[in-house]
Amino acid sequence: MLKIKFIAAIIFAIIFVNSAAAQENMPGLETSWYWLASNKKYSKFFAPETVVVTRRATTAEGRDVPTEIQAWTKTTYTIDGASETIKNYNIAAILPNPKKLSYSLALLKINPQNRTLQYLREDFFDGADRVIWSKGEARVKEINSQSFDEDFYAAIVDEVFNLGELDRKKAKDRWIELWTFTDTKTGDTVTATGDTTTMRMRGANLIYWQWRETKNSKGQVTEIQLTKKTVNLSQGTERIAGGNVWSASTRRWSEFNDESGGIYHMIKSDEPDYKGLIRLRAFVKGYPNWVHRYAIS
Repeated sequence: MLKIKFIAAIIFAIIFVNSAAAQENMPGLETSWYWLASNKKYSKFFAPETVVVTRRATTAEGRDVPTEIQAWTKTTYTIDGASETIKNYNIAAILPNPKKLSYSLALLKINPQNRTLQYLREDFFDGADRVIWSKGEARVKEINSQSFDEDFYAAIVDEVFNLGELDRKKAKDRWIELWTFTDTKTGDTVTATGDTTTMRMRGANLIYWQWRETKNSKGQVTEIQLTKKTVNLSQGTERIAGGNVWSASTRRWSEFNDESGGIYHMIKSDEPDYKGLIRLRAFVKGYPNWVHRYAIS
């Protein structure tokens, strides 16, 4: 019996030390958290005073442009949000009771030129402010309209550049229609819209995310494609650089399979995408400062 108590004491000590170590170098409870968004599952906050530029690049004109930003964020959970988080992280064995998950703190690293975000560290707390699980570095991911972290990204980048990421995200004209095509044989109507929050120029190429929705003759959505596109505006060519597709038959998202293998192809004048090309050229001409924001070349 004494041996069991001794082992239990050692385990408790290890948990206590790990919990204390996890809370070092992170914002305390006295940090001023700025509210960003809430729904039935989550509330999102960030701490403006923790935003710091950790890397810069000098342009040919001598401008000093931030290329890496770090900041702390906070997420609070309802029971539904906690349950979803536990499932997504596959930690039911560690945290079987979602009621114990109160909030999490995360240290993020952002690259505004590539619109990417990486979790450097996440710590999950119970209602008594005790760390119950921690996670190290996660993969780098690009932020689009489907990203849980989009609010964090926009707020943190705005804190450094103040060029309207949050405003553009919430703008009524965030999505611009590129083209609509109705197949007279099948009755299907396909509409493509471009996400202006993601639009940025790199040389002669415009990079952005496109939402392409197909509806049948009854107006029912049968397919959605969310793809990252690179369009060479001067040459009139484009390629798909990744994305996902949703099908009404499976009711789920899967990785988009680009039959062209991600290579550039010419946008022909008789294709629906040609109207999109004209629309994109007009947007770039009308919003040059926006599409060249954060540019370092």
